[in-house]
Amino acid sequence: MKTQTELDKLLKGINRKSYPAYKSLQGVYQFDGYQLDICHVQGDPFAAPSKLSVYVKKEQAGFPEQYYSTGYKNTALCDHLTRLFGQAVKRYTLKAEGSGKSGLISISRCGQEILKRTAAVIKDGNVLIRFEAGFPAFGRTINAEGLREILFSYLPEIVSSSLYYKNLGQTKIKSVIELSEDQHVLRKELKKRKLAAFVANGAILPRESGVSQKPMKNAIPFKSPESMEVIIDLPYKGSIKGMGIPEGITLVAGGGYHGKSTLLKALEQGIYNHIAGDGREYVASLETAVKIRAEDGRAVSHVNISPFINNLPNGKDTTDFSTENASGSTSQAANVAEAVQAGADVLLIDEDTCATNFMDRDALMQEVISGKHEPITPFIMQARKMYEEHGISIIIVAGSSGSYFYIADKIIQMDNYNAYDITGKVKELLNRRENRCQSQEVPVPVNILFNGDKRVLKVKKADRKRGQVKIKQSGKDSFLIGKETVDIKYVEQIMDYEQTTTLSYCLKALIEQMEIKGADAVNETDSLLKQIQEKGLESLCPGAYLPVYLAQVRKQDILSCLNRYRGIC
Repeated sequence: MKTQTELDKLLKGINRKSYPAYKSLQGVYQFDGYQLDICHVQGDPFAAPSKLSVYVKKEQAGFPEQYYSTGYKNTALCDHLTRLFGQAVKRYTLKAEGSGKSGLISISRCGQEILKRTAAVIKDGNVLIRFEAGFPAFGRTINAEGLREILFSYLPEIVSSSLYYKNLGQTKIKSVIELSEDQHVLRKELKKRKLAAFVANGAILPRESGVSQKPMKNAIPFKSPESMEVIIDLPYKGSIKGMGIPEGITLVAGGGYHGKSTLLKALEQGIYNHIAGDGREYVASLETAVKIRAEDGRAVSHVNISPFINNLPNGKDTTDFSTENASGSTSQAANVAEAVQAGADVLLIDEDTCATNFMDRDALMQEVISGKHEPITPFIMQARKMYEEHGISIIIVAGSSGSYFYIADKIIQMDNYNAYDITGKVKELLNRRENRCQSQEVPVPVNILFNGDKRVLKVKKADRKRGQVKIKQSGKDSFLIGKETVDIKYVEQIMDYEQTTTLSYCLKALIEQMEIKGADAVNETDSLLKQIQEKGLESLCPGAYLPVYLAQVRKQDILSCLNRYRGIC
């Protein structure tokens, strides 16, 4: 390890030289209170910024052990430090003059969710922060004085103000840890109380806009119907009241623009903890919940969709179904089957994004077009069995079709963002009507989805560059593996650009395994998640430096990417 004095000397020696001379700075340097690692230097001032990290030993960082010794607390503290470092960086970024990305300083941009990230890692009390910096240059001539200002003036102040416990708002950190403890207990209570989800009274569910996840100002706070209100005792918040959505089938009804989809969106994102002030701090769904929708045009590979689509006119086998261009109903059938295989305990469905013919066939249509002429078994015919026989809860938003009233255990009406339990009222009405929603015979039992058959997949050899499978990300919604585009814009529970990056590396790892020989998709994904749990997200991209920021993902998310990969044989 070199000293900061040696780094200063190196900087003076390369001033005004050609940009590649910056490469000589790579290495670890001891500063007062921390170590600076210049991991990777960008090729020119217009390239992606250089990768650096700061390592602060336990004694200097000084965080109480109880704040990081437990996984969920560790994640919350790391998230908070990432935000603090990011706030400190804003005061100094782009102060150094130059061309291209000169003077840019950045770290992960955390959203409203609290996610485990590679940007900040706390192990045994030692703190590691990864960030980026654009090494300054005029044209392609090194501006060493600009970099010296960043490394010797700005960075020590950033580190001191964001990574030393003694210099931080300790009351705020304490509240971050206490919130993480409350959220952890809340999630444990869901299973204990047989709840699919919980929405606290006072929660702010509407978001600021379609492109902002911040809470809407002056929004109507959520209030649970009295009949669905449960009380949960949390260690720090104390007793909180809210709507407990029980396991089973729950229908959310109401007029347009009254808050149905807003509630469902909160439940979709309730798989993650949220920061204080988000409004959804105490909204929680079972962590395996999966949003289901139609997805015209997606690839489907070797999926058993026969409980929903069977006896096709062309005789195509739907127990092992593949297509390059799925229809709305076929894609939704595949999405349900894949979610079941991925271990989903809850399916979240919004009528607005579904294939109508997949969801239901009314009585008149059943009379006119008999079952033997219709290959689609509507979801409504199988939903009840999915819960009663296999324990998969279903939460459905519906505003136009009344058929799902017949099979619902709970019916919530959203009226001007207020929730009402109308289960009794609707059931009384249904008792006076003929139940016509189950008149069609189900040709294939739903339990075929749960029979434990392994889904063995083999993938084509991916295109490589210098022996490596190349990855290129295109925003949050897609990425390239070799030359294949993986489109995940309709995997709606991916909230963060860094999650997409992580998924691209997960898929790369799976492909490299499945190129060699066919493998069970679920088992391979479980093995990969075990590797991440034991060795960290960093293990996805081994090498001299971590080239990207990564954020936690779920088993369901990884399999969603694999399922949309068009390179499966």
